Amino acid sequence: MNESLFAPGYKSAPYWWERTPRPELPQAAPPERAEVAIVGSGYTGLSAAIQTARGGRHTLVLDSEDVGWGCSSRNGGQIGTSIKPEYQTLAARHGGETALRILREGHNALDWIGDFVAAEGINCDFKRVGRFHGAHNPASYEKLAKSLTQQPEGLETGAHMVPRAEQHGEIGTDFYHGGMVLPRHCALDPARYHQGLLDRAMAAGVEVAPRCAVTAIERVGPGDGGGFRLQTVRGSIEAREVVVATNGYTGGLTPWQRRRVIPIGSYMIATEPLPETQIDRVMPRDRVLSDSRKLVYYYRASPDRRRVLFGGRVSAREIDPRIGVPRLHAEMTRIFPELAETRVTHGWKGFVGYTFDTLPHLGRHDGIHYAMGYCGSGISLASYFGARIGQQVLGRAEGRTGLEGLGFPGRPYYWGWPWFLGSAIRYYRWHDSLGAGR
Repeated sequence: MNESLFAPGYKSAPYWWERTPRPELPQAAPPERAEVAIVGSGYTGLSAAIQTARGGRHTLVLDSEDVGWGCSSRNGGQIGTSIKPEYQTLAARHGGETALRILREGHNALDWIGDFVAAEGINCDFKRVGRFHGAHNPASYEKLAKSLTQQPEGLETGAHMVPRAEQHGEIGTDFYHGGMVLPRHCALDPARYHQGLLDRAMAAGVEVAPRCAVTAIERVGPGDGGGFRLQTVRGSIEAREVVVATNGYTGGLTPWQRRRVIPIGSYMIATEPLPETQIDRVMPRDRVLSDSRKLVYYYRASPDRRRVLFGGRVSAREIDPRIGVPRLHAEMTRIFPELAETRVTHGWKGFVGYTFDTLPHLGRHDGIHYAMGYCGSGISLASYFGARIGQQVLGRAEGRTGLEGLGFPGRPYYWGWPWFLGSAIRYYRWHDSLGAGR
């Protein structure tokens, strides 16, 4: 390992925690009863809790770690229209009308989070900066350009293509063969956004129990009328309704959901502070940035435009974030050779929740509400669908979504450990190497 890459005081912790440390909340015994118990204190859980508490329900949020310890404070702070499959793929699976409903929810989520941040006055560096999505080879550029001619009516993104000869106006590199600009995409500070959700949830009367792992959920009484009993490391709780909001951290507590969500580690680094002129060269437009490789790398300038924040998948198996630092640094340097001598101050990872159909899912199974499977686009989708599942708990019509009736697919012989992931990553890495770069 190249130790010279590590700046003095390097931390294996999210850069975002420097400005917004994990909240220090009392670890008292939780109440014996709640009308709504929510397992998971990330964007999904807090968004649901805000809805149920403001709707008059006594709401308790529980987490096995500090509040927001998972990917809600570990992600890259990039927000898009979020739904992974294209219209043609969804139409082949579900029919054209359902495909449009599904895709519209991605647009709805993007609009919703901007409106919510503004209405709630959350100070989280939210900006509509746009995205530059680089084409890693000429064929990818042509595929991106073709996709602009196939946008469903009413779901146009306003995107435009930037040829390679003009891409320096968007990004200071020759690595890409041009790319696409999506002007509606946004950026924020994910930990500050999470803190804003927590503040508003607690102001609404939500009780929050950090480091209070739920060890079992069982029904109390017959059918849907009896409610649930939750066993925790600090006592038992009875609740009328339960919401599971664990996404990439879904475990053995809820085996049905665990069989349908694939936890995939995503790794990030933050560079040491850079000269303003250098940031302006490599990222002149302050866009959020990504590319067309199957193993996507995503990056941006920090909100104060002093550092580069760079993330992606760097290994066929999960590794220590410190081991991932040289690998991410090497990928960053492939794109920006002038950053070769730049050191790293922070390196970390978080688990995103993928699904077998690459769609998010929310609903109710065995009486338990859930929302999860955001496939790496969790800021807007988790917040939006968290709010929707909270509205469903309240029995409100606005909780309905375009994802209803899809089913939540699993796979035979999958029980929560993604044994197939290494082979898939090696294949994608080979695929991405074909015609990549210069």
